[in-house]
Amino acid sequence: MPEVITNTLFDFAVPDAATEWRAVNDGVMGGVSDGRFTITDSKTLAFFGTLSLENNGGFASVRTRPTNLGLRPGDALRVRVRGDGRAYSLNLYVPTPQTAFSYRASVPTKSDEWVEVTLLLDRFEATSFGRVVKDAGAVKPEEVNALGLMLSDKKAGPFKLEVGCIKVVRGVNS
Repeated sequence: MPEVITNTLFDFAVPDAATEWRAVNDGVMGGVSDGRFTITDSKTLAFFGTLSLENNGGFASVRTRPTNLGLRPGDALRVRVRGDGRAYSLNLYVPTPQTAFSYRASVPTKSDEWVEVTLLLDRFEATSFGRVVKDAGAVKPEEVNALGLMLSDKKAGPFKLEVGCIKVVRGVNS
């Protein structure tokens, strides 16, 4: 089956695009990292700030508010990003009583270059507090109700990631 882009999940050119997102940083655990976002004049999402390792911190993130993303088994997510050369994570969230739980995949960036990264849903790893959860099983796409981008590379300092769009792709070969 040929690759088919079924829909754009997040396009930052739409009015009120920022209302679908929120920042969540290590301050929820006592850290002092500063991660923020804005919708740029170029209609992209800019995620930026300073990562700090102080007070057992070390992460900054932005994530969507819960919504039905309409993902199906076999789907992939394609993100168009321009970064700073650091590796970010794309996180998928599902309703669960487990604290700080998400499915995570790496989004490598090249400094000041736009790149497209395609991430197969069945390659996301279950994590809690940044550690792999071995017995969690694979992500169930139909349960994913939010997604986010996170920096947690243990390198203190400023960061910036610009996101052009996030799309669902069907029919990508593993």
